[in-house]
Amino acid sequence: MRSLIVHNDKSGFGSDGIFEFERFLVRTGEECVLRMLPEKGSFEEAVRDAEDFDLVVISGGDGTVSSVLYALKGRDVPVCVFPTGTANLFFANLGNAMEPRALAHACHQGVTVSTDLGHMSWTNQADAHRDCGFALMAGMGFDAQLMKAALPNKRNMGEAAYFAAALANLHPDVTTFSIECDGRTFDRRGISCIVANNAMMQGDIQIVSGSRMDDGVLDLIVLETTEAAGLLEPIFIGLLDKSGKNLGRPHLEHFTGRHISVHSAIPMPLQIDGEVTNDTTSGFDVEVLPGANRLIVDKTSPYAPKS
Repeated sequence: MRSLIVHNDKSGFGSDGIFEFERFLVRTGEECVLRMLPEKGSFEEAVRDAEDFDLVVISGGDGTVSSVLYALKGRDVPVCVFPTGTANLFFANLGNAMEPRALAHACHQGVTVSTDLGHMSWTNQADAHRDCGFALMAGMGFDAQLMKAALPNKRNMGEAAYFAAALANLHPDVTTFSIECDGRTFDRRGISCIVANNAMMQGDIQIVSGSRMDDGVLDLIVLETTEAAGLLEPIFIGLLDKSGKNLGRPHLEHFTGRHISVHSAIPMPLQIDGEVTNDTTSGFDVEVLPGANRLIVDKTSPYAPKS
């Protein structure tokens, strides 16, 4: 087997786990190329020759994973995600065992699942058009404000930086969202509008039930509250019912669709897989990219084929 590891050594806390994984992955007579991502550069360039390898391994946080997966969309290459970021939510949603030896074994087994991506486009306040892919979630409003505020403390505090940021912003901006979802139109008032490819957050809590990245649709989630404290109830209920199937999610409205447009009454910040854009926007358009990637899964993953 010939493998390519694309590694972001700036992700998370600088874990050396990827090198342990490489020792388990590479067998006698096999070849492995370790390619370090530059601080500034194209993710497309990093995987320009992906088809020359039997396996591509992405080592980094959620932002790195999302960007490389988007660069590999539609290319018939098996991909293993190795978590070296702060939150590693994409890896948690995928559900593989995270020990390096176990992941290497899954790569040797070669079981894959076809997973979706999302594609978002928007126009910023300077009337410049932007677009980007995402693997987890993208949205505008309180979630983007939260992630931007957490950024300075993220490396030192880890996931706790998000909770500290939430406590510092108890009165987020409230707006009316005009939404079109697969031809259906409606208005909702709240603090955030999020589109998710998969929706499990820290603590294995599903923001909404039934969200999967192999179903060919995206989940639209509206946080219908006027105060940050309004999110305490769904979080508490999430601790009691992690799947959301039994107790639901108060203050959260949930839709699904393949094509989604959102317009906000006021310009708001935007986040894409935890990375906050440098500008604000009054809305965005999103579409699902079904079966965009082939991801390595093991028997612990909820995406593993049923035997």
